Amino acid sequence: MVAFENVRMAIVHDMIVDRGGAERVLLYLHKAFPHADIFTTAYLPQNTYEEFQEIYIRSTWYDKLVFDETYYRKLYFPFGLVAAHRVDLRAYDIVLQSTTHGAKYARVSKDALVISYCHAPFRLAWNPSSYSQVDRGGILKKAMYRIVINYLRRLDYKAAQRVDVFWTNTKRTAERIHVTYGKEVSKILNPPVDCSRFYVSNQHQDYFLVVSRLESYKRVELAIQAFNYLGFKLRIVGRGTQKEFLHSLANKNIEFLENISDQDLAKLYSQCRALIFPQEEDYGITPLEANASGRPVIAFGRGGILETMIPFSEENHMATALFFQQQSVQSLIGAVNKFRTISFDPNFIRKHAEEFDISRFVDRTRSELFDQAQKYFD
Repeated sequence: MVAFENVRMAIVHDMIVDRGGAERVLLYLHKAFPHADIFTTAYLPQNTYEEFQEIYIRSTWYDKLVFDETYYRKLYFPFGLVAAHRVDLRAYDIVLQSTTHGAKYARVSKDALVISYCHAPFRLAWNPSSYSQVDRGGILKKAMYRIVINYLRRLDYKAAQRVDVFWTNTKRTAERIHVTYGKEVSKILNPPVDCSRFYVSNQHQDYFLVVSRLESYKRVELAIQAFNYLGFKLRIVGRGTQKEFLHSLANKNIEFLENISDQDLAKLYSQCRALIFPQEEDYGITPLEANASGRPVIAFGRGGILETMIPFSEENHMATALFFQQQSVQSLIGAVNKFRTISFDPNFIRKHAEEFDISRFVDRTRSELFDQAQKYFD
């Protein structure tokens, strides 16, 4: 048996080039295992959370080629793949992957315990139609994408077979991992919200809020089109490949923000009327961040949000969210109009978010990894 305190451990993350939910989870994994070395294919400190600047992060040459998430994705095939395979973790006894794609491809020792916190199966490989570039491409472009996607599927599936233990965020994602990779998930570890970063305010302003990457599968255009019609103020925090397109859709009542501080984001959450969440996500941390600020969520009622929110109904007014059932502009408009007739309890919403606080995540993650290591090295 190997003494656990003498085990060398690495955490490897796909990319640290944006301010998303996966990057937050990485910070919380680091909090759980502060002595683990952190690796990634590309690290752009100016584009992500400030907390990463306090951590020594080992990246590859790939971050010299990319300037933001858009470049990262455009150059991913083949440069990002090559960079992912160059991450050498063969000196480590335990490798914890925080991944949807590239972290799975890092080189590991045949004797290492490999644990994958899988946020979702690789979207481009297994759900390519969710990308507008693939779905709306011409005949020639779609044929080229099929070749690339088939290659990515073979590569991704093979890499997943090296994983000894899968963790994930929701029961829904666990089912997708089983269908995609033929692997059972040993533990559901809901990504946490750091409630200490957020607060309940008595000063609410007359705007709604979106906090999201500006990518096609996030469906931000639904919120823009709905609020163009409603005329209510909407603030959108985020950036991504659809930035110019979404700007072109928006009327003057819609404001775009990016590169804001954590303090300013907390203020935006605390003073908004509600968070708008139009996408179908495997999990989704932003609704919990809104709840930690005492604010409700207007959300498309499918996906991981069903496992984190308490939906409003005529029978249950103690709720944290109002769901709309069709992923359409009209359904969202109807939900916003109904929301204006409902009262939510900010203190109840905050207490609900505290059930997902970071302290619980850290304790559960440490305990689960210790148990897996004891079994593996015994």
